[in-house]
Amino acid sequence: MKENSFIYLRGFKHAAFTVFCVEDGQKSYYDPQFNVRVPFASGQQVKRSILEQLNDVLGVQPSPTEFFFDVDKKGALKEGEVLSSCDPHYVDQLLGGWMRTPKGGKEKAVKRRSPFSISAMTPLHPLLAAVSKENISFDRSDKPNVHKVVVRDANGNRLTDEQVSDFLEGNDRSLYRKWIPDNSRATGLFVYDVAIDLRRLFCVSTNQLEPEITSDMVEKLKEDGWKVITTSFGECSLMPKEQREQIIPAIADALIDWHITSNQARTFSLMETLAIAISDNANTLAAAIRAKLVEDGESKPKAKPIVDENAGAKTFVTLPCASYVVTETESADALAKAKQELVDRMMAFDYENQI
Repeated sequence: MKENSFIYLRGFKHAAFTVFCVEDGQKSYYDPQFNVRVPFASGQQVKRSILEQLNDVLGVQPSPTEFFFDVDKKGALKEGEVLSSCDPHYVDQLLGGWMRTPKGGKEKAVKRRSPFSISAMTPLHPLLAAVSKENISFDRSDKPNVHKVVVRDANGNRLTDEQVSDFLEGNDRSLYRKWIPDNSRATGLFVYDVAIDLRRLFCVSTNQLEPEITSDMVEKLKEDGWKVITTSFGECSLMPKEQREQIIPAIADALIDWHITSNQARTFSLMETLAIAISDNANTLAAAIRAKLVEDGESKPKAKPIVDENAGAKTFVTLPCASYVVTETESADALAKAKQELVDRMMAFDYENQI
């Protein structure tokens, strides 16, 4: 019987008073069962953060991307395609996947599905997270001599200093302060899930009928020492072993130590990891890190977070977890042990002899 070809990971994080995105405030969805609105970070956002962490750990540049624009007959600039390099030499491309569909149909489209399936970061339970709102200000009123104020009339013409002074007569308003109403914040206990397809982790299909890479790239990989093997997906090019062994520890780091980067989150939060669960059975993850409804005599139910080390998954509990979950097994080296578990599982897979 062949070994299991998937690794499943669930991460458990705490977030305090932060914002997971920059468009239209904090993203949220409505939970109909518990009648609450709960915040989340999209799977694409989590994936991007993981791949950025991977590049940082390896000390490499991200893969290049081409942005195309078209000028129409009226001289207006319009957005065209965004094309990936589709080069598996770049680790973020190999692990993140790609799609290249040039305009005009003269060049064959190539696409690769990522060997990572990454969930959105959602509350462990709808009752264990919340969205709060506040009014904030962009305030520069302390040094009015440094900052410049421009007031325009209805036609877009600038008013003189005298006209501005006349206008402000009877108006109780500061021109050096902008109010930003209803600014959303997210707080609570969150989980994210990752499935790793080991069969495709370091393999790229060479099939030119549904191509992942061009025929020229197939030859280039052969020249660079990539081995041609047969998998359940057909003929593939496999990354050399020494390169795989260099990348695997970085993958473990990225999957556990990722953080939402500065252009993705407006307000800093440690987003500390409370626990990690790892298994080859996805069902055990949901049992290892879960929530339970409890009745305490009130009209509304409450949810209790649970980290269960006897649910079938390898579970690693950090010291901060004890602030939110009753546990006796938290340890200072929990994340280091979780990374090693991931490394051991990825190293143990027989990439050369999959079938």
